[in-house]
Amino acid sequence: MTGHVTPIRNAIVAASTTRFVDANGLRHRILTFNDDTVHDVVFIPGITSPAETVAFIAGAMPEYRFHVPDLRGRGLTEAAVAGQYRLIDYADDLHGVIEALGLQSAAVIGHSLGARIAAAWVVRHDINQVPVLLVDPPTSGPGRPPYPMAKQSFIAQIDAAVAGTTPEAIRAHFPLWPLRELELRAEILAECDRVAVSETHDGFEREDFFTIWDQLGSNVALLYGALSPVVPAGAAAELAARNPGIPQIAIPAAGHMIPWDNLSGFVKAARDALGSAPHPVTPSLTTSTQNRT
Repeated sequence: MTGHVTPIRNAIVAASTTRFVDANGLRHRILTFNDDTVHDVVFIPGITSPAETVAFIAGAMPEYRFHVPDLRGRGLTEAAVAGQYRLIDYADDLHGVIEALGLQSAAVIGHSLGARIAAAWVVRHDINQVPVLLVDPPTSGPGRPPYPMAKQSFIAQIDAAVAGTTPEAIRAHFPLWPLRELELRAEILAECDRVAVSETHDGFEREDFFTIWDQLGSNVALLYGALSPVVPAGAAAELAARNPGIPQIAIPAAGHMIPWDNLSGFVKAARDALGSAPHPVTPSLTTSTQNRT
């Protein structure tokens, strides 16, 4: 995919380190924030969130070096062919990126789609030694209520972004967001591939998160918005009953987009879940993957 530089994006990219790696048959872009720290977090964003959208979260947690990939078909990561936007595809992308960057000791945080990806990665690749935080994973699926935002709404937002949307138009969908994040979304939403988003949204309805959840272990924690329609009270209760060993933290005054709705609440919960002692230090990243074009 091809990106264009816009004012907010330009500032974010200038303040981060850009890396490209080949993994799982695609070329992936990763932005790294807080590059002068030594405790690593891989943050997996949501369905229409290129890596730049995580900059403000990294800025609020400066003790961690954040590595944020563009998901397949978003930002500057290559798009896959139709039919390859399943959780297994995303999970293998994540595994390949982590291996390519030597981040096997890093904690992993996934938000929304990213939380589903992180969970699938844990199960598919038998990950049990690093902390994994699942932030408001969609609990829709076969026989369950649908994902709250319809696929047509996502596609309409992308089409509007391609035509030239505004922060005010974005605010209609995300009324609680800060202006800067609305402006950023208006700048980069057009870099989300329609097929990628459409097929991924289909997966929210077709792929069963609960069967993945049942297989997760004690290295996983769940953070969810107390007001989130994506993890409603009934779903949270069922998750607790099915896998009681996984701690759950409800973030007050937050819906699905937790860091955007209540950043301080998210940061406190994430720090608590990661524990007072950061995970092992990851050796310095090899220069061969830095700033490749």
